[in-house]
Amino acid sequence: MAEILLELREITKSFETSQGKLEILKKINLKIQKGEKISIVGPSGVGKTTLLNIIGTLDYPSSGEILFLGEKINFSDEEKLSQLRKEKIGFIFQLHYLIPEFTVVENIILPGLISNFKKEDCERRAEELLRRFNLLKRKEHKPSQLSGGERQKVAIARALFLNPPLLLADEPTGNLDPESAKEVAEVFLKVNEELNTTIILVTHNLELAQKMDKIFLLKNGFLVELEEKKIKGL
Repeated sequence: MAEILLELREITKSFETSQGKLEILKKINLKIQKGEKISIVGPSGVGKTTLLNIIGTLDYPSSGEILFLGEKINFSDEEKLSQLRKEKIGFIFQLHYLIPEFTVVENIILPGLISNFKKEDCERRAEELLRRFNLLKRKEHKPSQLSGGERQKVAIARALFLNPPLLLADEPTGNLDPESAKEVAEVFLKVNEELNTTIILVTHNLELAQKMDKIFLLKNGFLVELEEKKIKGL
């Protein structure tokens, strides 16, 4: 039986508004196995990004707990949270957030340089990732010289630089044309299959969502797994 990488127990998130308390997430329970890939779908504004940020410890729950590899995450210990994010979690956003003045290689090796790795070792790791994504010929290009899909692939390579067991992606194809979106989707599948990286992605792209092992719908604060026959009705 596969090891449980991540477990959410009774996670809630609420905000105080002028109309009173607004509950965004309501007692969410979720177990994700190592190497599993899941997607989270749902209408805009229901809290999908909030949930992803809580999983990635960029935000904190109002109540409930999260276990990572069986160990409870302490949201009050910022030092441990920072270490967890750096070593165990890769982040992909709708915008690539590449540094425009840096080359592709220079963008990818940033996590390694911050971790005080030798520059030559970092460059070897970057080239390995670029070769995997068929982007080696672009290594000296600046982000402005790349297509939208290529920029997002470079962002994925940067997120994978330290080989985290968990990759979180928030609308990774949201700014891409259909062809580029398909290319980026294939990269996620490749990463999952070849590196056994666990993937959780939030998306409005149902074609991408259906490539995952499971699809969850977040609606009215509740997270439910969708059966195949219900997906087409979204």
